This record gives sequence, structure tokens and C-alpha cells, in this order.
Amino acid sequence: MTIVSFAADIAPLFRLVDVAHMKVHGVKLDDYVYMSDASNNYSHAEAVQKTVSPHGAQPPSMPPGGPYWTEEQLTLFARWRADGYQP
Repeated sequence: MTIVSFAADIAPLFRLVDVAHMKVHGVKLDDYVYMSDASNNYSHAEAVQKTVSPHGAQPPSMPPGGPYWTEEQLTLFARWRADGYQP
């Protein structure tokens, strides 16, 4: 199985509008260093994963109104994390 990388697999999941919208809130979706920051126990990636994932019967909180990530996209993001946050 191929290792998931941020540049090839994860960054393309974020639409330009999502990146721009979150940047004003200090969230750098397109920044590998920010997203893979181990100094805060990877909390940036964890927070993103939580916001793009459904919560029981409730849709994800991001992106507002969708389109929401598919199960395949959610799995890819989880694999990137499990693979050790590869660049």
C-alpha cells in the first residue's frame, strides 16, 4: 500500500475557498508544517479531521453546507495521520 503524503494526497482535498476561509481564522489547511505540527500533539490535524467528519446522524461542521468529504476522503486523511504525517 502506498504511503499517503500531504502534498500529493491531502492538500488537494481542500478547496481554495476552504483554504482562504480558514486562513482568516488562523487555520492553515494548505501548510504542511502547520497541519503536521507535533509540538501540540498534532492537534491541528485532529481538529480538521473532527470538523470534516460526521457526528452521529449530524453532518460535518465543515465545510459549511457542504460538499462534505466522502468516506474515501476521510479514510485518506486518517491514513495520512496513521502513516506518520508524511510530507
